[in-house]
Amino acid sequence: MDDILALLERAAPNATAIRDVHGNGTTYAQMCRLAQDCGDSLVRVGVGATDRVAIVMPNGPLMAMSFVCCAPWCAVAPLNPAYTADEFEFYLGDLAAKVMLVEANVATPAVAVARRMGVEIVEINPKETHEFFKFGIGTKLRQPRELDAVALILHTSGTTSRPKMVPLSQRNLLASARNIATTLQLTAADRCLNVMPLFHIHGLMAAIMATIHAGSHVCCSPGFDALRFFSWLDATEPTWYSAVPTMHQAILARSPRNESSLKNSRLRFIRSSSASLPVQVLTGLEEAFDTPMIEAYAMTEAAHQMCSNPLPPRARKPGYVGLAAGPEVRIARLDQMEFVEPDVEGEIVIRGENVTQGYVNNPEANAKDFQDGWFRTGDLGIMDADGYVKVTGRLKEIINRGGEKIAPLEVDEVLLDHPTVAQVCTFAVPHSKLGEDVAAIVVAVDGETAHKEEIQRYARQRLAPFKVPREIVFANEIPKGPTGKVQRIGMAERLGLTD
Repeated sequence: MDDILALLERAAPNATAIRDVHGNGTTYAQMCRLAQDCGDSLVRVGVGATDRVAIVMPNGPLMAMSFVCCAPWCAVAPLNPAYTADEFEFYLGDLAAKVMLVEANVATPAVAVARRMGVEIVEINPKETHEFFKFGIGTKLRQPRELDAVALILHTSGTTSRPKMVPLSQRNLLASARNIATTLQLTAADRCLNVMPLFHIHGLMAAIMATIHAGSHVCCSPGFDALRFFSWLDATEPTWYSAVPTMHQAILARSPRNESSLKNSRLRFIRSSSASLPVQVLTGLEEAFDTPMIEAYAMTEAAHQMCSNPLPPRARKPGYVGLAAGPEVRIARLDQMEFVEPDVEGEIVIRGENVTQGYVNNPEANAKDFQDGWFRTGDLGIMDADGYVKVTGRLKEIINRGGEKIAPLEVDEVLLDHPTVAQVCTFAVPHSKLGEDVAAIVVAVDGETAHKEEIQRYARQRLAPFKVPREIVFANEIPKGPTGKVQRIGMAERLGLTD
């Protein structure tokens, strides 16, 4: 298996690797030199093969290049630039980061925190054309590390407990990049428009690493913006993009106002991952863009992709996250590592070259989640006779209403069919006698007025009575986490429904 530097070296030297939405780009030959400069510079500031380097930068080409150029030499930890000072203190401390890279002249509370904690700060200036990773002086002093050396560390998204640190090796990243590129049949002629945050596994792997594996190029936006998306689409002419369902919903909502962009689009497919994609959104986008929507299933511990629906002419199954697309994927009984028959619900488990070997300094979680060589994802699902997987819920998100178990996804799917409902998130609210009850937050279709009683009446026609939301909250948008994902756990508290 090639290492990350070898991926850069095998691409056409003069081909664009990474560019911004305005056309300013960096070639693969330049990326190779930048990566070597970065390795040399890291030695000069005392970074060894096992040290951790935090990156705090806004979305864009410099963030993408910093990740690619550092990962061959050390453990890279991209952090959300929107964190507060307290959050930076936690994450930098938890990581025991030795160095932090920031973009010059971009204000961030991370700098003051890093100074206080004794973390060395390196400012990268993108205006120093293709010299910006020479922050040390010297000759080439090192070779890339072994494939099993940690290249990326990410924290799992925290809910009520301390987030876990997921170490991913070069081998994990390269296997996942290969799996994604193979699934999507990427070639050097492809062009990805990245709208995902680059402190998240989805953007780092699907947009950046899969692109580099294919020798194609990626246009890095400054971050998702529904109002600017179609202008970026026109300017960059991508052949694909990947996003989370909430982003797809926003794009679909604006598509009727951008008929020219839809007509002139060069997209050969659209990809969705990181959360369950409502069938209504999938079919709506396929019709709007006249191109297939490829829903995938992924998580940080798998260096992103686990399953994916295939490209035509193979079958895509709406509501399913597809076939195993890299690692082995099975359905196990909830209480033991025993596999179930097709169409029987259980916990989704995986193993493979792209899967982490365990969390950092967390023996309790490792004993629970890694069993007999398999990683227990915490997701409920079924696998049909054709091998297609359907995610039916998240174990931690299941609503326990007086002993009755309710999957929020099932309620979401029903409510989304109501003509006045554009977006929905079903979640648990505390109940004095039942323990938990069902609630939902709803965003109405533009120009429509949604009514609680009408939606509940509609739900009673299609759901058992105990699954019908007792509370329905209407809002202009559904609260989301920093990566654009809806976070059901804690939703009741955020909406003031816990009293």
